[in-house]
Amino acid sequence: MRYGFIGCGNMGGAVARAVCRGAGAQHVLLANRTAAKAQALAAELGCAAGTNAEAAACDFVFLGVKPQMMAGMLAELAPALAARQTPFVLVSMAAGLSIEQIRAMAGGRYPVIRMMPNTPVAVGAGMIQYCHAGVAPQALEAWRAAMAPAGRLDEVAESLIDAASSVSGCGPAWAYQFIEALADGGVAAGLPRAKAQEYAAQMLLGSARMVLESGAHPGALKDAVCSPGGSTIQGVRVLEERAFRGAVTDAVLAAFDKTKELGKQK
Repeated sequence: MRYGFIGCGNMGGAVARAVCRGAGAQHVLLANRTAAKAQALAAELGCAAGTNAEAAACDFVFLGVKPQMMAGMLAELAPALAARQTPFVLVSMAAGLSIEQIRAMAGGRYPVIRMMPNTPVAVGAGMIQYCHAGVAPQALEAWRAAMAPAGRLDEVAESLIDAASSVSGCGPAWAYQFIEALADGGVAAGLPRAKAQEYAAQMLLGSARMVLESGAHPGALKDAVCSPGGSTIQGVRVLEERAFRGAVTDAVLAAFDKTKELGKQK
């Protein structure tokens, strides 16, 4: 199997790193609007760089361009896709664009995997939701094997994928904000910046593992840290006064609304 990437930005590049580990760099080809960007990443990963047309000749064609650029890019590739004599799968990473929209833009009812990764796939700790249509079981298994080094894979109904992306796809940005804010607090309390950042990041990593591996409700895990009359419950009180949970929920809903809006753009 060959894996072609059209678009090597933050997300496309992160997924390409994972696929190079899962399928072997010798089977990966990168293309980008700025050719030098694809060439630089290919040199780093040990894979090939080429044109959009060459990437579109691969068995899996990863579409890593912005939603508003997808129609124009696929219109240019439509004749080459229509002329193909061998099976292939389009793999979309575009927020808000449905499988049927991708097919319409590409000019055919091609097999499509719609995936919503997040940037931690670059370090093997990603969360990737996906759905698919018309994909042969053996092709889907090959794709899953190639993506395995990226992190967790979870198949969901397409009706849920925009909501899922609004949590795990957008969430890293908010997690980084939280880590930065925690580190700022540590610095304000007297810690050196590097140590405050390390402590905050490791704390978040460990807390996430506790949720995933214990199966306990986050509220129960929170309660276990809050000793009666202790320091932690005072911090919880301040966050509740500042509407911390409501602000985070509103951020997810704002991202969800924007994702739906992107799907309506022509």
